[in-house]
Amino acid sequence: MSVSADYLVYVVDQLVPFARVRSRRMFGGVGLYADDQFFALIADDVLYFKVDDSNRPDYAARGCQRFRPFEDEPIYSMNYYAVPPEVIEDSEELKLWARKSCAVAMTKATAKRTGPPRKAAKKKPAAKRTKR
Repeated sequence: MSVSADYLVYVVDQLVPFARVRSRRMFGGVGLYADDQFFALIADDVLYFKVDDSNRPDYAARGCQRFRPFEDEPIYSMNYYAVPPEVIEDSEELKLWARKSCAVAMTKATAKRTGPPRKAAKKKPAAKRTKR
């Protein structure tokens, strides 16, 4: 999973109208952040956006492929889909797709912070003192 410097610069430049995007190399690829939300990644010079049920139909309608980080485990995939090249080249459309991906990232981050309600820990009864 390598990422060429030229492709990284190209993608970040294309995302400038959307937000100030920060990149971070990780696991042979690059993670992309907007307002500290991890919303996209680049692997093998392919841009992938984070998806859930709210935006997955956009990718399915265009026949986009899911991100599969392990070649030897093709069944394993993550909730990131390849962004079509024609979307990357159209700054207005790319902005819309990126906003949806950031909304997904924000929803996931909020769910992690709040999480399911925790059960209160049961208190152990205090040990009884005996008189001597």
